[in-house]
Amino acid sequence: MPRLRSRLLLILVAGLCLAQSSSDLLTPAIRRVGDKLACLCGACKNTVATCQMLGCHYSSPARERIAKLQADGMSDDAIIDDFVKREGKRALATPPTEGFHLLGWVMPFDAIAIGLAAIYWFIKRYQKPAAAAPAAVDQAALSRYHDQIEDDLAKLE
Repeated sequence: MPRLRSRLLLILVAGLCLAQSSSDLLTPAIRRVGDKLACLCGACKNTVATCQMLGCHYSSPARERIAKLQADGMSDDAIIDDFVKREGKRALATPPTEGFHLLGWVMPFDAIAIGLAAIYWFIKRYQKPAAAAPAAVDQAALSRYHDQIEDDLAKLE
């Protein structure tokens, strides 16, 4: 009897897991368009194609809309333009490469360059200066000072 209960429980759990699998709406054509659109549910930072939230209030209807528009014969760019018209530029997964949005592409590289320049400046500023080369010694002056020191030491004795 306990063995029968465990088997029934296993079948029930397997059925529940099967019911939670992803929908059939994620065909390669939908994925191709969905990869270019951001999921705007507010809980994730994924695209419409990669959002894995069960019952996501944005990506599931967006996938259905993409499938409907593709069935109507619209091209991928026309579908993306339709989403941008409805949601604005925030519907795009990556910022466009024009106008003010170009800063989104340029600034990471500028920030890295500025950071490396600041590190280089900091190292150069706080680096110890190189030791100066020893000056040439005038032997005549050296012998004169040596003689003076010997005279002073003789007076002390």
